[in-house]
Amino acid sequence: MSVYQNISVIDLKNGVLICRNYMGNMDMNEIDHFMPILMKREEEADMTPLVSHGSAHFMWIKHSNLYLVAMTKKNANAALVYSFLYKIIQVFKEYFKELEEESIRDNFVTVYELMDEVMDFGFPQTTDSKILQEYITQQGHKLEVGAPRPPATVTNAVSWRSEGIKYRKNEVFMDVIESVNLLVSANGSVLRSEIVGCIKLKVVLSGMPELRLGLNDKVLFEITGREKSKTVELEDVKFHQCVRLSRFENDRTISFIPPDGESELMSYRLNTTVKPLIWIESMIEKFSHSRVEIKVKARSQFKSRSTANNVSILVPVPSDADSPKFKTSTGSAKWVPEKSVVQWNIKSFPGGKEYIMRAHFGLPSVESDELEAKRPITVNFEIPYFTVSGIQVRYLKIIEKSGYQALPWVRYITQSGAQLKTTSVFRKKLNIQLQN
Repeated sequence: MSVYQNISVIDLKNGVLICRNYMGNMDMNEIDHFMPILMKREEEADMTPLVSHGSAHFMWIKHSNLYLVAMTKKNANAALVYSFLYKIIQVFKEYFKELEEESIRDNFVTVYELMDEVMDFGFPQTTDSKILQEYITQQGHKLEVGAPRPPATVTNAVSWRSEGIKYRKNEVFMDVIESVNLLVSANGSVLRSEIVGCIKLKVVLSGMPELRLGLNDKVLFEITGREKSKTVELEDVKFHQCVRLSRFENDRTISFIPPDGESELMSYRLNTTVKPLIWIESMIEKFSHSRVEIKVKARSQFKSRSTANNVSILVPVPSDADSPKFKTSTGSAKWVPEKSVVQWNIKSFPGGKEYIMRAHFGLPSVESDELEAKRPITVNFEIPYFTVSGIQVRYLKIIEKSGYQALPWVRYITQSGAQLKTTSVFRKKLNIQLQN
């Protein structure tokens, strides 16, 4: 059974910019009913990701000023449909940088070529933009004598990696990055905490190597009966398509042929109680009806051998505050009036330390009670060589038939907030195991 029969890209005025009927058995005029139904649902506050008209079903997502709509009359796999639509957006953005109405209109030929390649008779095919860019370019194709041959990556069993890759120096760079999300009440109790982590790779290896990665996974140690100390119970794990899932389920070994260059090997989430790594206390003292002092105390609650870098503490103040004066025991403070915050920057914050910042402000309209609005204090930081969950890379094996020497490196980074970013910290060389 095919997944879906029709994919359309629609603008906000119900104009069909692109439409691809993959099976030829859908009435193309059915798509005209989508927008009126959606607008009616919006007026009735009954928005759903799926709408129907007779026997036609529309599964849609909105991006910028466009609607991407998959239309089908069959019992389709909804999860696969939405996953494909989001993947289409990612592919278009790789080609056009920004996906909007203008980029679609300016690249009709390329868009149709992409839609023909990513789907065949209702079934998703190649959706990796790196592979698509090997044979679909914005400059178009030149005619060749004879039947053109598709790139090896399309017909190869390992579609995410090309054959014949060669490097003078073979290396693997691995980043274990964790983001800590915390919500703390005014009395200091943790309301919500979670750890969101990922393992990113930068692979500079020749040939078609196989990598085997071992982590201090709690389930693995229970299977083998080995010591369970310093283990981590991974939750909500998602892998890159290169990972052999059956091998992982059997013995928890992460075995894979890696993509060339940068990629995200896996991601995970731990809903566990985490204490704030940088504890914040704030006090407000009113000197008169129009002047206050805000005192902020920051304390690092991790071991002294670790250091938080680029710490930024954002303390909200009323929008009409003026005449700021600051005093800090370390770092520097500045007023950011467009955000109505005081930004306290500490370049290096060792574990087990405590610092204080005082800010004096004039408040012409303090009676407005804006000061008591209780906007939260935000703390941003990054800690290299440290993970909150305790996850560790136990080994990394590189197996390649040519038997070349390769250097793997690993680094650990803990950050605040949900947004992950690259940092410039030194890498720790990993003990390598080579097999020929």
